[in-house]
Amino acid sequence: MRTFVMLHSHQLPVAVIIHYLHPNMASVPPGVLLLVSFNRDQWYKALTFILTFLLYTSFHLSRKPISIVKSELHKNCSSFSELATIASSNSRNQQPSLPSLHTDIDCSWKPFDKSNYKQLLGAMDYSFLCAYAVGMYLSGIIGERLPIRLYLTVGMLTSGLFTCLFGLGYFYNIHSLGFYIFVQVANGLVQTTGWPSVVTCIGNWFGKGRRGLIMGLWNSHTSVGNILGSLIAGYWVSSNWGLSFIVPGLIIAVMGVICFLFLIEHPNDLKSMYAQNSSPGKSVSTKSWKGVNGHTEVYLQYKENNSQANYYCKDSVLNRKSNDTQLLLPRDSVCVPVQPVVVVKSESEPSAISFMGALRIPGVIEFSLCLLFAKLVSYTFLFWLPLYITKAAHLDAKKAGDLSTLFDVGGIVGGILAGVISDKLGKRATTCAVMLLLAAPTLYGFSMISEFGLGPTIGMLLVCGGLVNGPYALITTAVSADLGTHKSLKGNARALSTVTAIIDGTGSVGAALGPLLAGLLSAGGWDQVFYMLMTADFLALLLLLRLVTKEVSSSKSRPISAVELKEH
Repeated sequence: MRTFVMLHSHQLPVAVIIHYLHPNMASVPPGVLLLVSFNRDQWYKALTFILTFLLYTSFHLSRKPISIVKSELHKNCSSFSELATIASSNSRNQQPSLPSLHTDIDCSWKPFDKSNYKQLLGAMDYSFLCAYAVGMYLSGIIGERLPIRLYLTVGMLTSGLFTCLFGLGYFYNIHSLGFYIFVQVANGLVQTTGWPSVVTCIGNWFGKGRRGLIMGLWNSHTSVGNILGSLIAGYWVSSNWGLSFIVPGLIIAVMGVICFLFLIEHPNDLKSMYAQNSSPGKSVSTKSWKGVNGHTEVYLQYKENNSQANYYCKDSVLNRKSNDTQLLLPRDSVCVPVQPVVVVKSESEPSAISFMGALRIPGVIEFSLCLLFAKLVSYTFLFWLPLYITKAAHLDAKKAGDLSTLFDVGGIVGGILAGVISDKLGKRATTCAVMLLLAAPTLYGFSMISEFGLGPTIGMLLVCGGLVNGPYALITTAVSADLGTHKSLKGNARALSTVTAIIDGTGSVGAALGPLLAGLLSAGGWDQVFYMLMTADFLALLLLLRLVTKEVSSSKSRPISAVELKEH
């Protein structure tokens, strides 16, 4: 006697159902069962997630070498001066005259050997950041009018070119400041192709329901890229700093080729291919048109109903359905029944949104200005934290640099938590506001506790990293994707690239201002720097108050429903 159990596909994976129905499959390895339990769409989502993660990791990997090579461009020449003094004193007691080591040994790379080397090195940082901020506004507008895959590929190849060009300055003995400034400006402009493109792509594939969690995990590519870039650049920095740029440049160029070969911009790009393969041996007629970001949209709805058949007889069609029905018919002289395919086409092709049109989307201005101050705080920690730890905790440069990576670790955790909480509550602005509210006193506590030893410093670094980078990560990923697919756009997802560029471009202005202000204020004491950071967090919080009030007063305080998911 057999017992049949009703299993629902949404409760158990397909492989598990087969395993229960066929006990002989017990010999199949559990790993294989796990692999076949995912359907085709899930595999494509995983491919997009991993590929875009690696693509933007390579962007950050290529940005990191400049901070590592700075110590090699201007070395501490005191040891050489001492050696030269000893040699000079010995030469007076010996008949052969020894050459002056101080004049013959050039311990720094011109033009960074001058006394104003800090300003020259800072000029390279600010030239990159300012070019990145300005170019980001243009990049989103250009990107939404071009295919993402091609736009991103060109950007990565040119970024690899300019990154390698900086390293070639070592091999060709180039000492012109204008050359290095030009390379940094050009690299800052072409690197703006990355962020709007990858956020648009990941936003197209993943719905709004768990977007915060998914993008919180995905956004860790920033820290992964920084770590890998530091390790790669540090390997050659002392022996041949040119390779510290050339190797990362080649990596991002290779990833650009991989992007061209494998990146799928939108799920709809696959529909035409599978529609053609669904009926082998038959001539399939489909209607297609250009849709979001240049990809082809084909919407097919199959109806299996033998009682309402359509017939094809030579040159005439006996159609019992509406005129909107598209027939897939074999060219034959005999009348044969065929399966109807309804082609659902939108009323009009969505047009690219303008810059002012993107600004009119509710929430874009508030979140953009909020990110300006949030990114100001984050990048100030990025550029000045190792030096502060050296002074406050009395550690050497290497230990301070290693300890500063804990701030990035806390940032990864904070970004994931911000995404999970905002998904559960359905309130992005409120989640950011609470973290910003907690960040301000935490920054003050860090300035106090960091003077009491290594243990408290480690704990506060993790907490500060989570609270500072949590809102920053949430705004640049999930919030940007939400606003780019806002209901006011009525399905026009082509705004996603422009919205993402506006938000991140405004934040990049803060990224350029933060380190500059910290350098000016640190001369009067580190307390002034922390007061500036707390003020920036407070201003970011004020900019979100209107959106927070709207979210709190809204009746939609529940998680996003399935109906809302279908709208996106």
